[in-house]
Order: sequence, then structure tokens, then C-alpha cells
Amino acid sequence: MSTRKASTPFVEKVDTRYLESLIGYNARRAALSVIEVFLDRMAVYGLRPVDFSVLSLITHNPGITSRQLCASLGMLPPNLVGMINDFEKRDLVLRKPHPRDGRAMGLHLTPAGQKLMRDAERTAAELEREVGGRLTAS
Repeated sequence: MSTRKASTPFVEKVDTRYLESLIGYNARRAALSVIEVFLDRMAVYGLRPVDFSVLSLITHNPGITSRQLCASLGMLPPNLVGMINDFEKRDLVLRKPHPRDGRAMGLHLTPAGQKLMRDAERTAAELEREVGGRLTAS
């Protein structure tokens, strides 16, 4: 009878090949690394990713309504209301009556909002070029 115990397996080098073969895994890893840099670069503008998204849609769709923003970004209206109020306090956005719907207000950037978004979108484009240049097929 052998008195040897079965050896307990241990890992010297972690095998990540399977995970690295998955698109979702790689997309998530890439997104996390990009978001980290995005947060850092947008801090100078006082923008979080959701703020940037909302202001970008207003930038490229002057007069967009809150309802349209919520539908486009999958946001709940109460979350957007506070954000728009904050943008108004920062003199980035103003509300104007909608030309065809008397109940709706269109959202527009102020001159300060336009300048901020020109700079923020330029920064985002630079980040995309930097990150895109590091991506490989694998």
C-alpha cells in the first residue's frame, strides 16, 4: 500500500487562452481601459461619460427633446432632468420652446456649451486615435 498522498494541483502560470478567444471578454477589457483614460481626460471639462453622451447628442441635434435623448441613450427621464438642470446652472444648455409641440422643450447648447463640446469632442477623438492605433486583430 502506498502512503503517498495524491498531489494537489497548483498553478504556476495562469492560462487565459480561452477567455482571450472570446469577443465579449476582449471588448469588455478594451472598454474598461478606454473608460479609465476617458474619465481622466474628461475631468478637465467636468464631464462623466453620460454627460459627454448627452451633450454630444445635443451638439449634433440642436433642439432635441428630453424624450428623444432618453430614448436614444436608454435613460430614465428623472435621471436626465437633474443632469439638464446641472447643465443649465453651468451655462452649457438652454431650453427653448419646441416649434411644433407646445408641450415640449428643445435643448440647445449655449456658446459656452459649444466651446466646451468642441474641446471635449476633440479630446475624445484624440483618445480614439491613440487607442485605435494600439488595437490588433488578436
